[in-house]
Amino acid sequence: MRVHAFTDDALADHDAVGLVAALHSGEVSVREVVDAAIARVERVDPVLGAVAHAAHDRARTEALDPRPGFFAGVPTYLKDNVAAAGMPTGDGTDAYTAPVARRDGDVARMVRATGLVVLGKTRLSEFGFNAVAEHPRLGPVRSPWSTDHPAGASSAGAAALVAAGAVPLAHANDGGGSIRIPASVNGLVGLKPTRDRLAQDRVHRDMPVRIVSDGVLTRSVRDTAAFLREAERVYRALHLPPVGDITRPGRARLRVALNTTGLRHGASPEVAALPRGVGALLEDLGHHVEEVAEVPADASLPDDFLLYWAFLASAVVRTGRLVHRRDWHPERLDHLTRGLDRHLRRHVHHLPAALLRMRRAPDRSAAFFARHDVLLTPTVAHETPLLGHLSPTLDHATIVERLLAWVAFTPVQNVTGDPSVSLPLATTSSGLPQGVVLSAGAGREALLLELSLELEQARPFASVRGPGAAPGAVS
Repeated sequence: MRVHAFTDDALADHDAVGLVAALHSGEVSVREVVDAAIARVERVDPVLGAVAHAAHDRARTEALDPRPGFFAGVPTYLKDNVAAAGMPTGDGTDAYTAPVARRDGDVARMVRATGLVVLGKTRLSEFGFNAVAEHPRLGPVRSPWSTDHPAGASSAGAAALVAAGAVPLAHANDGGGSIRIPASVNGLVGLKPTRDRLAQDRVHRDMPVRIVSDGVLTRSVRDTAAFLREAERVYRALHLPPVGDITRPGRARLRVALNTTGLRHGASPEVAALPRGVGALLEDLGHHVEEVAEVPADASLPDDFLLYWAFLASAVVRTGRLVHRRDWHPERLDHLTRGLDRHLRRHVHHLPAALLRMRRAPDRSAAFFARHDVLLTPTVAHETPLLGHLSPTLDHATIVERLLAWVAFTPVQNVTGDPSVSLPLATTSSGLPQGVVLSAGAGREALLLELSLELEQARPFASVRGPGAAPGAVS
């Protein structure tokens, strides 16, 4: 069953930019908007399971005197793997009791500096390693499009709340597809920015290969563009061309490379047909689309990425006692985290070569994008699986096999560092959203946003608020 929170209140059907206009005109007040968002969250979260920590009283207080910024008064959530003053950081695990942060991390400071009012933090998979958030004790984060399906990837909680209409946008981050996959599953716009584009907490900045990028999940391209514009005013990556203020489609007709085969696991026949349909639309709009067999990455990338993922998991396991002392309980780690730790121990001798190849990946990508402006692929390789398909209670080998078969396209841009956006331009035969991804060379978010605006105008995005959708919590 579908679930949504849209109703005739101060939030109405507004996206974030529309809500800013309503606030500026005096149509609604910040207090009304924040109260409406809290009420919506409290209606749908018992079904969706998206909230990790609620800071509603603090948000109501902030609404009386919101911080300045373009988004002043617009409600949002942070993902529960970044530091926010006065809130615990749980990382989706039971292995320790979440400590309360004494100060904001760099991401929270950036988000607050845009004027957004933080209502709390959203749930994720354990340390973000799994492509679904199905906690053995707390249960799954469900998609509002179908509560029999997971909300996808580690930014699941953020995606569920935005798609359901509880808030217009929410913070997310992406280390293997965790912005783009939940965007695909929940019918949202999810842009993974270029490496270093936006501010990051130190835990992600200090990775040997910085595969994680922070951003937002939204229901409209203009919201994503506006957030990047405002975030760039807070933190500017001087080595990258500015994104600027993208408000309309670009005029240039682009060279689009279409790939549905990936590196190892290609798309299912149904899913492969969906980006081909988008490719036909792009050709109708005057772009040149060419189906290609290559992607901008080495054939070794799936193995290298899995080994690096295992390295990150092992770092968590091996330093847990040092960081959390007596509060560390490794026996509570899920099967995927522990299995990744074992994988590293068995294959650690391959890690130096894998790291070297990953660090050279931007060169191969640059050569690819010298020949093509944009790469068009599916977001994931097959339709969203049912709950339980990637449960962390399964044995490690089964989870990894199923992960690699589903998450076959998105890790490429985490390794190359390139920008990549999933757009809700397709629907499967069962009526579920299915994203397609547009990727470009490093620093070319503006190009992706212009093309995304053009596609959104040509094929408006579907909303969860449609036939078969239940307002509020399902009875």
